[in-house]
Amino acid sequence: MTETTEPTLDWVPDARELADLELLLSGAFEPLTGFLGSADVVAVEETGRLADGTRWPDPVTLTLPHHHPVSAGQDLTLRDPEGAAIAVLSVTERTDDGLVAGPVKSLGAPEHGPFARLRRSPAEVRAELGGRSVLAVTMRGPLDDLDEITATARELDAAVLLLPLAFGEGGPAVVRAALKARDRLPPGTQVVVVPLAPREPEIDLELREHLATAYGADEHLAGPEPVTLPGPPHRRGLVVFFTGLSGSGKSTIARGLRDALLERGTRTVTYLDGDVARRLLSAGLTFSKQDRDLNIRRIGFVAAEVARHGGLAICAPIAPYAATRDEVRHMAEAVGADFVLVHVATPLEECERRDRKGLYAKARAGLIPEFTGISDPYEEPEDADLTLDTTGMTVDRAVESVVGVLNSGGWIR
Repeated sequence: MTETTEPTLDWVPDARELADLELLLSGAFEPLTGFLGSADVVAVEETGRLADGTRWPDPVTLTLPHHHPVSAGQDLTLRDPEGAAIAVLSVTERTDDGLVAGPVKSLGAPEHGPFARLRRSPAEVRAELGGRSVLAVTMRGPLDDLDEITATARELDAAVLLLPLAFGEGGPAVVRAALKARDRLPPGTQVVVVPLAPREPEIDLELREHLATAYGADEHLAGPEPVTLPGPPHRRGLVVFFTGLSGSGKSTIARGLRDALLERGTRTVTYLDGDVARRLLSAGLTFSKQDRDLNIRRIGFVAAEVARHGGLAICAPIAPYAATRDEVRHMAEAVGADFVLVHVATPLEECERRDRKGLYAKARAGLIPEFTGISDPYEEPEDADLTLDTTGMTVDRAVESVVGVLNSGGWIR
């Protein structure tokens, strides 16, 4: 008799959720022991307190897509982007909108990311400070008045603890600023990296106060917020994402857009065709919903990497599911890029009439299972920046419509 085992349930949280997870595991978010359930989320949003009345300023949540199979009573392994298991979430609640709640247990100290050696738990820092008075300084950018910090520390006879709140692409710069400041502050000043994702100003400040207390501070100074001015749109990374049924004309328009932008010569352009991505990025994947989603995520990842460095990426997959398109939007926005969604909304009848590849005929004959528009749904976008029906529309006119959106948004000049 062959022994069978249950498949491992796992998930890679997004960057913000990973940062919150690290603070949960380190004890920096005490009294929280895990991701909040719906009752606590509602209570925090309405009253600034958990359901039991404990003061807490912001929901700390984890969200999974609807297709993920985990349910209440199961364990979910949480992994970092490299695939290393970092925690187990014992699921106590799974809601219809994707919220997953429950306590988390560490599977080992975080070892990934820059300045990992400077990430320590509040308990470790408090033990090292040995009960001495502590002045904690939280910072999201360079400190502009080291004299005030030095004077306050002397007045309190306190050790200085710099807590750079490092998150995202700018995180390492904040840590470097803290290390530079350390050399100009009293001897014994320590730097401990805290991966706190930014919140609204009032909530951010309250969480800073909480973290300072968790690390043993008797006094807390909040460093100034960094002044960040986003570059002009024509210098920012951009993902132009086409979605539509097979035969809708999206690939043709996308290629026309690429050519038009190359003729202008003002942007670095990368074109990611759905068929080419299938052949190269996603060779071996099937056309099941799970594999189709994975294919779109891979395209989105490459597009976001292009945009991360200021490039303009053009994608033209079918991308039938709204949740997966939202993931790609999030990938782009997470690296500071912009995202434009173009829905090529050519009706099914017209797409089927064109049917250059004979795919619709095969789908109608049952030879292609799970074919979008025939035996599998297409979820029309509600957040498209441009909607085009190419019935009776020339390619040049369609391309001009997209170029017009990019012009009006300032992404091309």
